[in-house]
Amino acid sequence: MNLISRKLCFTLISTAVIFAGCTKKPRPTPADTTATGPVSSAINPTSLGNLTDQTAAGLQPRPEGYYEDADTIHGLLPSVYFDFDKSAIKQGERQKITDAADYLKKNTQYRMLLEGHCDWRGTSEYNLGLGDRRGQAVKQFLQTLGISMDRLQILSKGSLGAAEKGTEEQMAKDRRTDFVILKK
Repeated sequence: MNLISRKLCFTLISTAVIFAGCTKKPRPTPADTTATGPVSSAINPTSLGNLTDQTAAGLQPRPEGYYEDADTIHGLLPSVYFDFDKSAIKQGERQKITDAADYLKKNTQYRMLLEGHCDWRGTSEYNLGLGDRRGQAVKQFLQTLGISMDRLQILSKGSLGAAEKGTEEQMAKDRRTDFVILKK
């Protein structure tokens, strides 16, 4: 057999194999793709009742800024805010610390990290010291409420994360101590 005959034979056999294996499948009609019969009757919206009333009754919305990981819970308890360049706890902020103490008394397996923050004004060193004094003030208040010192830690963040050259309202939100719940 010469070369042309071999190529022609190979081409014919290949084409026959390809076309023999390809059969056209029928396309489904729209009626075939909709759920009918017992499938649709399994879910009956009227038999479910009002789910929002049943599920929302026992749930509490989480505070804004709440997040949780394997080791910590952030934002569950509201922050304690301070006046400019001060570490004294304002009268209106003391209930937040009392609530934090109540939480720790009910959840004895947890400890708490007190993160002291400042606004952007001042040097880094000064703001780290002020953040530490704010955390210490909250820690001392918690101790007067019966929380053991070994369950409390302080971390000064200074002006880290503060809104630089922010408005007075933004800067007031930066002057705070955050409660971070430590699970381990």
